[in-house]
This record gives sequence, C-alpha cells and structure tokens, in this order.
Amino acid sequence: MELKRRFTLFGFGFVLGISLLLFFLNGKNASCIFFPNERVLDILRNKPRIFSEEVLQTMSDKKIDTVSIIDILLKGDVDFSKSKTRQEPCRYYWIDGYLQEKEASIYVQNCDTIVTIQQVYIK
Repeated sequence: MELKRRFTLFGFGFVLGISLLLFFLNGKNASCIFFPNERVLDILRNKPRIFSEEVLQTMSDKKIDTVSIIDILLKGDVDFSKSKTRQEPCRYYWIDGYLQEKEASIYVQNCDTIVTIQQVYIK
C-alpha cells in the first residue's frame, strides 16, 4: 500500500512539473546546448554578420556566395587552439568546414552586437 502511494505522489509531482515547464517555456526559443563548439556556433549564427573587404574579394575571385560561408557556421568545427577566446573587447574564432566540397577555414571576430568574417582560407 505504501509503495502504491509513493508512485502516485511521484507521478502527480512529475506531471505537475512537466506541465509547469511547458507553461513557462511555451513560445520561448529555449534550448540546451552543452558542447562548447555548438554554443559558439549558435552565438555566431544569431548575431548580424558583416564581411571584411578581404573576404568579399576572395568570395568574388573564387565565386563563393554568402550562403556557403554561413554554412560553415552551421556545420563547422571551432578550433579553440587557434582561437582567441579571452581577448577583449572582441573574441576571435577559427572555424574549419567545407566550401564547395573543399576544406576551408574562416576567421571570425565576435563582438557584442556584430560578427565580422575577417578571413577565408580555402585549401
């Protein structure tokens, strides 16, 4: 009898907790990203982006569009050993990925309100 009562109380509390979470988080863009690589890429994707003159020239020469660069921000890997993650006021990240099925890297400046694509390297 005691075990049945415990499971009933547990079930009631569990359902109540889930209901409250759904009520408070409903309509909010809440996410839980654990890995540092994914956190950095999520931050870079959600800020307005500009491209340096050097990057625009490289994109023009190699016939690369901005969608390809942004694709690296979706699927790339942050190389923290080449990044300057503690620099102030802006942090710099080295991101490896693929452009037109070739290995490529971008160097990104992350400031408070804007992200600047500083350099593009195609191997």
